Amino acid sequence: MNYWLMKTEPDVYSMDDMLADKNQTTVWEGIRNYQARNFMRDGMKNGDQVLIYHSNAKPPGVIGIAEVV
Repeated sequence: MNYWLMKTEPDVYSMDDMLADKNQTTVWEGIRNYQARNFMRDGMKNGDQVLIYHSNAKPPGVIGIAEVV
């Protein structure tokens, strides 16, 4: 199992948004960095743990844990 750090902005998609979803899942899209995209496509496997990081928050930091499905 691997551990990943995923960044999101709370005003774009927050952990509350994910928890409010019926299945509590989302698709991570809009990745412009090729290396990050390749890690997501080739490295992430079902069951891997993800730290959800809000970078544009007061204070910035990890706000939750998710799992790759």
